[in-house]
This record gives sequence, C-alpha cells and structure tokens, in this order.
Amino acid sequence: MKLRKSLLAAAVAASFAPAFAGVLPDTLMASPAQPMSVEAKANLVSRLDARRAAAGLDSEHGYKLREQHPGVHGERIVRADHTFQGLRVFGSESVVVTDENGDIVSESASDRRNGLDASRAAKAAGKGAPDTHPAFAADEAIRVAVSRTPGTEHRSKPEAELLIWPVMKTVRTAAAANKAESALNALDVQDVVDHYELAYLVKTRMNKDGRPVFRDTVINAHTGAVIKQWNALQTVVGVGHSQYNGDVPIQTTLSGSTYKMLDATRGTGGSFGGMAITNANHSSANNPSPGAIYTNSTNTWGDGQNYISGGSTTNANGQTAAVNALWGMMNTYDTMNNALGWKSLDGNNTATYIAVHVDNNYDNAFYDSGCKCMYIGDGSSFYSLGSLDVIGHEMGHGVTDATSNLTYSGESGGLNESSSDINGEMVEAYARNGGTGTTIPAGNDWMMGKEISKSGQPLRWMWKPSKDGSSRDAWSSTLGNLDPHYSSGPNNRMFYFLSQGSNSSSSSEMYSQYLNKTPLAMTGIGNDKAYRIWFKANTTKLTSSSNYADARTKMIQSAEELYGVGSAESIAVKRAYAAINVGTDVDEANPGSVSITTQPNNVTVAPGGTASFTVGAAGGTSPYSYAWYRNGTQIAGATSATYSFVAQSADNGAVFKAIVSDSSSPVKTATSNNATLTVSTTPPPSELIVNGGFESGTSPWAGTTGVIGNYSGQTPYEGTRFAWLGGNGTTATETLYQTITIPSTATAATLSFALHIDTNESGSTPYDKMVVSVKNSSGTTLGTLATYTNVNAASGYQIRTFNLLPYKGQTVRIHFNMNEDYSLQTSFVVDKVSVQIQ
Repeated sequence: MKLRKSLLAAAVAASFAPAFAGVLPDTLMASPAQPMSVEAKANLVSRLDARRAAAGLDSEHGYKLREQHPGVHGERIVRADHTFQGLRVFGSESVVVTDENGDIVSESASDRRNGLDASRAAKAAGKGAPDTHPAFAADEAIRVAVSRTPGTEHRSKPEAELLIWPVMKTVRTAAAANKAESALNALDVQDVVDHYELAYLVKTRMNKDGRPVFRDTVINAHTGAVIKQWNALQTVVGVGHSQYNGDVPIQTTLSGSTYKMLDATRGTGGSFGGMAITNANHSSANNPSPGAIYTNSTNTWGDGQNYISGGSTTNANGQTAAVNALWGMMNTYDTMNNALGWKSLDGNNTATYIAVHVDNNYDNAFYDSGCKCMYIGDGSSFYSLGSLDVIGHEMGHGVTDATSNLTYSGESGGLNESSSDINGEMVEAYARNGGTGTTIPAGNDWMMGKEISKSGQPLRWMWKPSKDGSSRDAWSSTLGNLDPHYSSGPNNRMFYFLSQGSNSSSSSEMYSQYLNKTPLAMTGIGNDKAYRIWFKANTTKLTSSSNYADARTKMIQSAEELYGVGSAESIAVKRAYAAINVGTDVDEANPGSVSITTQPNNVTVAPGGTASFTVGAAGGTSPYSYAWYRNGTQIAGATSATYSFVAQSADNGAVFKAIVSDSSSPVKTATSNNATLTVSTTPPPSELIVNGGFESGTSPWAGTTGVIGNYSGQTPYEGTRFAWLGGNGTTATETLYQTITIPSTATAATLSFALHIDTNESGSTPYDKMVVSVKNSSGTTLGTLATYTNVNAASGYQIRTFNLLPYKGQTVRIHFNMNEDYSLQTSFVVDKVSVQIQ
C-alpha cells in the first residue's frame, strides 16, 4: 500500500474546514476555558457549602474541587469530591455545572456521606464516622498492598491516600421484597452504606513476567486488613492490522528537511507539544519507554502490511503501525471535536501520544492514566494493533479517566469498559464515512476488534454480548461480580438498541424478552443522537460510583435536556435500558401512530447478486405507502415494502432506509433504521462440519457419542444440546470425532469451537485433560492442536480457533480425546464446532 501523506495539504485542510457549518454554537462544548482562579474556586465551594444544611450536613462535611472541563456554550463543568474532616469520601462526589457568573445550573451527585456523624451518640450506637486517626503510616499500607500484588518491580512509585471508605451493601426496595431472584430488575435493588471505615487507597503499578500489573487496594487504616482490591489496568486484549484504511492523509510536521509524526493542529502541550506517535522500539511492557517521535526523510510512510516480527521498527514495514496509530488518533480527536466540540481527551485540548512497538509479540493495548497516553504491542496471536475501534476504545478510557472516572470494578467498571466500546464504535463510524461533518453517521460494524482478529471473531458483539461465552446480555444481581470486559455487555447492548433498535422475533439476536410494550421492536434513534446522549451523561452526570440504575437515570436526564421531556429520544433511552432489565418498558408511540416493526437488515452480496431490503410497519391507518432512500436521496419507483436490485461493485457501502406513510389525514410517517450494502468479491466461507452444534442427534459424529445430548448440570453455548466429555469423577476415557476432507484448493481453513471447562480439582497440577488433534483415517495423529486440563477451568464458554490449512488436500478426523483420573471431576463441554474454508 502506498500512503500519500501531506503536511498541510489543501485537500486535507478543505475536508476539515466546514466541520461546524450549520451547527448552533450552544449545541457544542465550549473552547477550553482558563483554569479557575483561587477566588472563583472559593466562590464555588462557598455556594456548595451553602447547600449543606438542606442536606442535613454539618461543618465537618466539605468539598474539594478536582477536575474542570468546558461545558456547552457559556457553561463550565466542575467535579467536586465530598470530604469529611478533610478526608475524601470514596465514591461520593458532585458534578457541578455553572454559568458564566459562577451560579450553579445543575448538580448531579453520588452521595455516600449522609451517615457520617462524629457525635458521641452515633459512635455509642456503633454507627457514624470512624476514628480518623490511622493506626499506622502510609508506608505500611503500601507494604501490605505490594505484598498482595503479583508484581516483581515497580513501574512507578506507589501512592497511598487516607480516606473514608463507605462499605456498601445491596438491599431490595420494599416493592421487591418478595420477588424471586431471577425476576429482579436493576431498579428493584439499591446500594446503601452499611458503615464507614478509615482506609488507605493504595495504587500500585508493577510488572510481572514482562507484563504490567496495575492494582488498586483498599486497606483498613486501623487493622491493616485488605477490604477490596481490583485490577486498574484498562485494556483491550487484541490487535489490529493496517490494511483496513487504504491510503490515508495523516497530519505531520516538517522540521528542516525531516518529517515528524507530530500533529500540532490537534491538541496543545502534553509531552510533545501536539498529538504524537512514538517508537517504543520493543521496550519492555514492564516499564515501556515511549521513545522518540517517528521521523522520515519523505512524507510517505509505511507499506500497509502487518509488522514482521523481529524486523525494523523504522523502515516502511515498521512505520505502518505508526500510520495506523496516527490515523486512529486523528479520527478520535475529530469525532469528538467536530460533532461535540470536545477537544482531546480532557476537553481542554491537552495533547496526548501513542507509543507503538511495545515489547515483543505483545498481544495488548492499554491506556495509562499516569501519562494519559496509549501503548500498543505488535501482537502474536493477533495482528499488530492499530484498528480504528481499538484506538477509539483506548482513547475513550482517557475521556472517562478525565471526567466520570468510573471505578474499574463492579457495575461501574462495566460502564467504564462499555463507554470505551461505544467510543470505539462511533470513531469507526465517523472515520468510515470520511471523517468530516458535525454528525456521527452509520457505518460501524458493531463488533469490537473484528478487523484485528486473525480468526475473524471479534472481541465483543455489541448487539448480543453473550456470543463471546462470558459477557451478559442483561442486568442481574451478580453482574458486578464479573470482569469489567464482561459486565460491560448489557450497556453495550443498550447502546446498540438505542441507536439501531431491536427486533420483535424471539429467534433474532436483536430480540429482548424484557420489551413487552408497543411496538415490541423498539425504534432506534441513530448513532448521532445516541452518542450525544451517552457522552453528555458520561461527562456531566455520571460519577465514579455510578451503577447501571444510576446510568439509566442520568441518560434519561441527558436525553430530556437535549431533546425535551417526553421526546422520542428520552422514550428510546427508557426502552433501551428496559431491554437489558434496567427499569420497565414503556409504550413508544402515541396511539394511532405508525411504527416500524421490521427493520431492513444489512446485506452482503457478490457483484451481480440481488440485494433486497424489507421494511414492516404497524399502527396508523392502512394501507401504507413506501419510499426508499439511498444515501439520503429518494429512489425513483421504489415504492414497495421490499426494494431489490442487482448490485455491482460500485454499490459497496451504500446506505438504504425507508419512510413508511399511512393513509390518514394528516399523514403519519415512520422512518426505518439505516441498512448498509456490502458488495464483496470474496466468496462466503464453506462449512465442512455437519451437525457442529449437536442439535440433530449424533450423526455423523463417531466415538463416544453418548456424550452428546442435553444434560442437566451443563448449559449449551447456543441451541439446546452439546457434547459433555468428562464430568465422571472417576477413571474414564471418552472421544468424539468427525471426518472431513479439506479441498486442495482451499486458501483458508479454520477450526473453531466453544469450550467450557469446570472442575472440582484444585491447584496447578493437570489431573484431567482433553486433547484436540488432527488424525488420518487410520487414526494416526498428524498434529496436536491443543491440550486443555483442569488447570484451564474458567466460567462460561471460550471460543477456540485453529488453522487447518496445513492439512488441505487431505481427508482427516477432527478429534476431541478426554482422559479423566480416578477422582474429582473435570468437565470439558464442547459446542458449535465449525471448520470453515475459503
């Protein structure tokens, strides 16, 4: 790939010039404001203090201003921690919006301080405030935290903060006291303070075996006991290759006769004076050095190919990772700036940087809040990082870090991860449609990291998160116990429904059992409106301790402020959260109105194939009339519920929608979601495995076919049946195989299956195992693909993939062989076995 870059090319300048055309100033965030003066800060604290009495607080309670961001035109956003006797109350804070005169416009708070009472009566009752004098110094708290962190050396000096720690408990509301656990909705429970403890919050940033280990540890400052610990490293485990974006215009700087990957037009200050891409040059992930800014003698960079492990990081191949990073960072900046007026990660236009080529074969990317920057590895199991959605995701952590700072644990951790997934998808949509304009168009694939995966399986599916085997589709009372990457699932699904709508068919992956009002298929409001509502909530209302119920409340408030109380947008927010079991469903439209019941789906065809889009409607007065639009322009003669035509290569990427009108007077109308046409010359893969989901009995599987069925004690990955090898708790050998022939003409052959392992064994000794292998028709092993043991047990299913191309032109058996020892069961549950070839 030959990349044409320009320093300040006229074409590039022209493409960004009209960014704010037609947008009213008060709909965008204001330019970065000067930091508040001492007097202005004191004035705001005084105004907040004046509110204490109404909240039942005394003079021992206070406020400590933390962050400042620009609000919409004429307003300022300030985040203030709640304090007691000068100590921060963890998770208790206010987001305060003020006008030009310093008057408070609104205050959104997570209040966890009302039970703090230092009176003698409160202490005698065993309640109220803890003694604020610690029994030991911060150094001892750091020692305890380090002993509980699996690291071998420090990346940065540990920090310890003495604070008030509210010990929370979840209780049911009175109305839900007798509900079954399975019937609980997120609004049926609430988090309340059980009691308070004086604690140290210790932040350790360490390394182990060449990998960063970031932990936040809460330690009781009187007893030394560890109250809570969580992983503080915000990552997306995956990679991205560079071929996706073709030739892209990147913004560089000419210094003398040398070009630098420094974009001084986006962001100011920071480590390099602008947005920069640096070469970490394989410095250890233990403590990566950002290295120097990329330079080149010409303004043409990269070769568009995946990085060759062990090769130069500065030649054309090595530069490609930097090209990806700069293109992703430019588009992340422009998405938020052009559409929302939010500049850089903090809204104050502070420049950041991305360091590429971190470590060797490093399968990770992460945002570091210490430097407020991003590090990218080259990958091993995946392609090297750099896709638009991955960079948008990690930069999204920077936005959250600067604003709501959602704690990376429990439900707030899931919201934190979801916010980054949302950001990544919206950056992808914006960039895929030219990276200009003031709105977020359709065009993203709603799959995090699909392009960067060697197997083609994304890291996360926004519309059906549970497809990965670990994420949840809806809220439950145990959601907060999951890793944030998995507890993000329901909010990701909420955002998909909010933008794209749902489906009323129970067989659809876009169906929600919790939507039971009219119409059953909720109508989406599109990317632009959905993103504006989420971004406003995250930057002006959510706090570090926000959970799913609080997110719903703040999202409704944001929608009402942007689009009006009772607006279609605010109703859509209520329905989208109801769809994930957060709040109850509401009717969408007024009686008699027209609504879309069947949304047109995205279509993929080969050149010369027929592309068909269908819409369905209900309500109003029949009969209906239909008008189809392509890229916003009405299509002449397309007046039926289904629009079909023969697609050619030039039609790739075209976006279609329908407007349905009824026969009433005045006419009522409804507009469908957008549907994208993909015209691909790549033939769809062929499936070689028959009955890979075990739904059609046992044929043509051979071996111990009695393991196939629907047995209590295990659940399928999908459908109703699975193969359960092991689980006997006694000496046993079980095998399952199927014979396939891989054509000699195959250019790709991939085995994949869903695997769940649970065990009653303990420790790190492998007692029970399952071997996945390829054998010939005589049973001779041609290759062992993987060996799994009781040590690999994990909750949920994991998708496993392997390359079978070395066996093309052969008839082979795909074998699952299980051996279990004499005691303590290990179950190897297999489902959705597939071998796809190109």
